[in-house]
Amino acid sequence: MSDFVCISPDVKLGKDVKISKFVNLYGCEIGDETKIGAFVEVQKNARIGRRCKISSHTFICEGVTIEDCVFIGHGVTFINDTYPRAANPDGTLQTEKDWKVEKTVIKKGASIGSGSTILSNVTIGENAIIGAGSVVTKDVAANVIVVGSPARFLRSIATGGHNGNNL
Repeated sequence: MSDFVCISPDVKLGKDVKISKFVNLYGCEIGDETKIGAFVEVQKNARIGRRCKISSHTFICEGVTIEDCVFIGHGVTFINDTYPRAANPDGTLQTEKDWKVEKTVIKKGASIGSGSTILSNVTIGENAIIGAGSVVTKDVAANVIVVGSPARFLRSIATGGHNGNNL
């Protein structure tokens, strides 16, 4: 690799994965033919499926599962803790054993618009579209578009995934 890419030895990379510069990957799994843009971090125990596109400046934390053929726009942030704290009540700095990772699942074919934030404990359904800048606070059904903060139902889309003709 390059001086500008940090991939730890415990990363599982599929075939033909494309990785831009200034990327930090550790303890994660990336599926075949996925493209990772610049300034992306993927933490341990995160899983990205096959043929995904992860755009620049995106943060994918521990506990996130992204299934196949998912589009993640620029600057998307995932959250894995509902009540984050730096320190315990006694003032000691928290460590991994002081909190529990909360899961997030992005189902096959979903698209998440640039600048969105995806909170923990949510599932985004197959082929769903999250509008740019949205804050997803609860589950999103398959084949729908949600927008806003918090993200709200806008409309349904035709089934079978987005092909440019079904919106």
